[in-house]
Amino acid sequence: MFRFKDVARWHRRLAMLVAVASWAASVGGASAQSAEDEAHEQGRELYNYRCYYCHGYSGDAKTLAATFMSPPPRDFTSLDPGDRTREQMISTVTQGVPGTAMVSFTHYLDARQIELVVDFIRREFVEAKRVNTRYHTEANGWPEHDRYELAFPFAEGTLALDMPPEQMSDPERAGYRLFMNSCVSCHDRARVVDEGVIWRPRSISYPRNNFSFTQPPAPDALTSASVYAQHDRMAPLLNPTPKEAEGERLFQQNCAFCHAADGSGKNWIGAFLESAPRDLTDPDFINALGPERLAQVIASGVEGTSMPAWRSVLTGEQIDAIVHYIYRAFHTGQSEEAK
Repeated sequence: MFRFKDVARWHRRLAMLVAVASWAASVGGASAQSAEDEAHEQGRELYNYRCYYCHGYSGDAKTLAATFMSPPPRDFTSLDPGDRTREQMISTVTQGVPGTAMVSFTHYLDARQIELVVDFIRREFVEAKRVNTRYHTEANGWPEHDRYELAFPFAEGTLALDMPPEQMSDPERAGYRLFMNSCVSCHDRARVVDEGVIWRPRSISYPRNNFSFTQPPAPDALTSASVYAQHDRMAPLLNPTPKEAEGERLFQQNCAFCHAADGSGKNWIGAFLESAPRDLTDPDFINALGPERLAQVIASGVEGTSMPAWRSVLTGEQIDAIVHYIYRAFHTGQSEEAK
């Protein structure tokens, strides 16, 4: 016989089952979200320790290190999720990228950690475009950092440091003075229009004890390093061919730092290298080697020594010019000194 109270009891039980199922689903979802958030924070910790130096705390590659790299590090904030797959990014961190500063991180991170840091990058920078962390915070010793606001365009590269003052507005000139007084010690790679001469490739290898730029140039007397300084003087060639002149320039710019300007390897740097640089003035060594073998050594380097491979720096023609210079300058007696 049908009874209404049985139907009511059945509805109450069904409602209870639905409520229990909903509660279990919410608990499971919260648990899954909690695990995802925990993994994200683990990835953040790994990124902030291993990756920030080149890619920046906020993934935009605006770092001091990045200004020295060519090609520059990846700006993750410029990517869309479809530009690079998760698998591609894991492969990059695992294997590195040849021809760039991005090396394999398998010496520092295991496979799970690589996945964590890649997932953090994708979620934090590629998808959400978040600012992971800022450096100029009160906790880092920068209270009221906005008081330097006028200097920000110079620190961020919006304005060039060598912009003529007459082209600046009054606030820009004030910002320039503030930058030079308060910011330049850390932001010294700010943008300039003309980089100028960054490095002058000249070999000066002897110790400069008590050296004074106000005294007449007498390096032996000023440095107490005559046994080394004498080898940092180049003997110019007489009537060099164009190839020999080019070899002379290349040798003094690239090779003299270790082998000395006179080719002896007896300058200060050469004296402390293990193994010592070859004495290119030694006729027995040069005659035994021969010009073709000498060119091969310059191109490929010598394993287990400080002699690097130059094939990625110098062309074959440039290496050949250096070989011609070595034979002419150090073994034919035709230098100015030997005249």
